[in-house]
Order: sequence, then structure tokens, then C-alpha cells
Amino acid sequence: MPDLDVPRVDPGAFFSAGELDRIETYRSLTRWLWVGSTAAEIAALGLLAWQARPLARLVRRFAGGRVRTGVALGLLAAVAVWLATLPAAGVAHWWSRRYGLSEQGYAAWLGDRTLALAVSAVLVALVVAGAIALAVRFGGRWWVPGGVALALVGVLFALAQPLVIEPLFNRFTALPDSRLAAQIEELGTRLGVTVDEVEVADASRRTTTANAQVSGIGPTRRVVLYDTLLDGRFTHAEILSVSAHELAHVARSHVWKGVAWFALLALPGTFVLARVVARRGGLADPALVPLALLCAFAFFVVTLPLQSAVSRRYEREADWLALTATRDPAAAVGLERRFALTGLIDPDPPAWSRVLLGTHPTPLQRIGMAQAFAGRT
Repeated sequence: MPDLDVPRVDPGAFFSAGELDRIETYRSLTRWLWVGSTAAEIAALGLLAWQARPLARLVRRFAGGRVRTGVALGLLAAVAVWLATLPAAGVAHWWSRRYGLSEQGYAAWLGDRTLALAVSAVLVALVVAGAIALAVRFGGRWWVPGGVALALVGVLFALAQPLVIEPLFNRFTALPDSRLAAQIEELGTRLGVTVDEVEVADASRRTTTANAQVSGIGPTRRVVLYDTLLDGRFTHAEILSVSAHELAHVARSHVWKGVAWFALLALPGTFVLARVVARRGGLADPALVPLALLCAFAFFVVTLPLQSAVSRRYEREADWLALTATRDPAAAVGLERRFALTGLIDPDPPAWSRVLLGTHPTPLQRIGMAQAFAGRT
């Protein structure tokens, strides 16, 4: 991607005062709900870590061995976090329904939350069991094979996500519009990507917001459009623009690079975790599982600015490649405006929100890039 002199865009040039007020009102609550949910998770894990030894003695009577006790405590932590963050999640769902972003009833929403808990519980059980086994085998140096194993888990998760995780929440079908499919395949050719099939997810069962994504790696890779993108609110050119963006992620192997970043952070993450729990005797003691999970979550939060910065870099690259493939900056501008309005995305969020939570450039930054592209052609 070339160095660009991206102009600063005036929000008032693309959004009315009423539209900006509506977006700001919606987002002002969702940002603080994220803060509250994060604090609740830290509090829940901290409480469990504080009471871990009596809990471990109680659990061991039923679970038995060291690994099983650790896994049971890990599952208890997963449930505790789920319960602690449920109020904020419930308010967020109510807020989304109030603003017309969610079509899902509360019972179905709770079912999805429970299903997500089950997925998390399986992952926690596997990671905790593996970590304790490695701590028993390698002692204080368990973090070395542990970091490598965690990186491999990241690869396996990326492979399995389209085949195992995503079908739990959505149904996927082939794109029915053959003309659109052929045009997307042509965009793939321009970007050097072979498109076997574009799929459509039935996102409208849950949300009115529109999106597209690429997931999986290697043989499990697929490009997916939400059916809410195809319901008539977006123009044909805008759909091609977002499709080109997703294909650009494939062309630049961004999913693989994301997995590589996860692997890169896995080793220092497990090192920090091992050092913290070593002061209490080491992870071979299953009573330290809640403390280890608290440390892992704290490491995740601390590294959020880095994770978001890397994601924004890849998103900017995909934006630019999409522009070179479509040669249609007007469609890119229209897409960002429509995404912001239909998803109530803040065109110019506060700095702290951009740094911590901004996985994509802001809508104004993306509009500015489209304008910069138009000025070069």
C-alpha cells in the first residue's frame, strides 16, 4: 500500500446532524458497557483466585486427580465470567433492539449466549488440562512447550472455525445471484485469488446490521456475505466493493498473518503467566488455575492496543487493494456511509476507543482513503 496523504474528512459532509446524534447516543452506552463487562470479568476471576484454595479442596473431593480438579476450576471460572458479564450483555442486547439493530428475542439471545459458553468451556478445558500436564512434566519451564502448543491451538481453531464453530450459529448457502457471483470471481482474478464459491450467512435471524467476512485458512477458507447485505439497502457496486475488500484479505493472507501474531504473542503470554503463578508454587497446583486465567485475561487487555493496531493495518491494506480492484471510490464512500448508518458505527470515535477497540479504520478514515484514491486516478 503506498503512502497516502489522506485528507481529514468533515463528518457533516457525509452525515446529517440527526444521524450523528443518533450514532453518538447509541455508541456512548455501548462503549461503557464494554468497560463494565471487562471490569466484571476481572472481578469474577479475581474473586475466584482469592478463594481458589478452599474451592480446590472442595472440588477435588468430587473431581479426583490434579488435572480433573484444574479443569473443573477452569469450567467454574468460565461459568462465573459468563454470569458476571451477563447483565452488561443483556443491557447491550436491549439497547440494540431499541435501536433496531437486533431482530432476536431474549430467549434466542440467551440460547446463543449459552452456546457460546459451551464453546468457551471446551476450549478452557483443553487449554487448562494441557497446561497442568505440561507443568507437571516440565516444571517451571512448562511455558516453552506451552507457548508452542497454544500457537498450534490457534492454527487448529482458525482451521476449524468455518467447519465447526460458525455452523453452530448460522446457516450458510451458496450465493444465489449468479451474475454477482461471476463478478466477485472476476474481482478475485484481479487480486490473484481463486474464488471457488461465495457463501451467504443467514445473519438476518439475529441482526439488521450488514457485514462480510473471510474465515478459515487453507482448505477451510471461505468468503461469506451476510444476507442483510443483500436485502436491497446496499447498491450492487457497494456489494462488489465489500466483496473485493474480503478477497483482498485472502490475497494478502491476513488470516494466516493474524494466526502468526497470535503465535508470536503466545510465548511471552505464557511466560508472564508462568512467572506470576510460580510465585504461588506453579501451575502444577490446580488451585492456581483461576489466577492463571486472570493473568491471561489481563495480558489480553494490556495487548489490545497492539492487536487493534495490527488489525487496522491489515484493514487499510484490504481497503486499498479493493479500490485498485474495483476502481470505484464512489462505491467505497457509499459503502462506508451505509455501514455507519445501518450499524450505527461512530464515524469519528473517541481516541481511547479507537486505540483499544478500533479493529478497523474509522468510517471517516476509510472515506478519506477513497477520496485520496480518486485524486490519484
